[in-house]
Amino acid sequence: MALLPTALLVECVVIGILLGRWRPGRMLAAIGATGLAACLLLPVDNWLIRPLEDRFPAITSPPPDVDGIVVLGGGIDDLTSLDRGTPILTSAGNRITSFVILSHRYPKARLVFTGGSGSIVQGVTDEARYAREMFGQLGLPADRVLFESRSRTTWENAVMTAALVHPKPGERWVLLTSAAHMPRSVGVFRRAGWTVLPWPVGYQSRDRIPDYSQTLGGKLAVLDWAAHEWIGLVAYRLEGRSSAWFPGPQPAPEQG
Repeated sequence: MALLPTALLVECVVIGILLGRWRPGRMLAAIGATGLAACLLLPVDNWLIRPLEDRFPAITSPPPDVDGIVVLGGGIDDLTSLDRGTPILTSAGNRITSFVILSHRYPKARLVFTGGSGSIVQGVTDEARYAREMFGQLGLPADRVLFESRSRTTWENAVMTAALVHPKPGERWVLLTSAAHMPRSVGVFRRAGWTVLPWPVGYQSRDRIPDYSQTLGGKLAVLDWAAHEWIGLVAYRLEGRSSAWFPGPQPAPEQG
């Protein structure tokens, strides 16, 4: 996306160099270069992604039983998987491995994978195809899992999966996705009329242990991910596809 920080900063540098004979061009290049340097030297990526990841607490006391588990796509690179002929995990691969772990913890729960292809060109392949193969490799029989393979967005994940499983009032369904993606996902599922138990995984930020080895590319990748989520939160709320600007935990019901 041209509006993500990495693209904007690089565009400033490139355009500034091309217009270097004029003062505005030199200023633009300086802004881009300064921004890239700031992203390398300062924890800008952590500042942006940490509030997203901390919005819903990690599950430290798992419930004894759940009725179902929904894992969102994004953990598998379907196009590279097609090219290589084997499932390839992305940086969000924790969604896949955590789903398998929870399937063993809750052997009676209904299991759902939802994810088609995020590619502009549709119909080439989809994530569900390789998720099925990956689950088998990890010891989870594919016949235990329902696969929704047409969704391309988080909104479609919620709507199409709800139509597939018809969750009943009072059922406890786990929503499994990356911690940074959880606020937007929960807002969408709530808007679709589905109350879920957020189960965040795949954290990207640190608090007490700094990472001095992270490269500029790695920091910019996290920065772009965080920016994508913040932009998505605003866009979904404006489109009426989220229950709140920044969805958070709901208060526990009062005991009568």
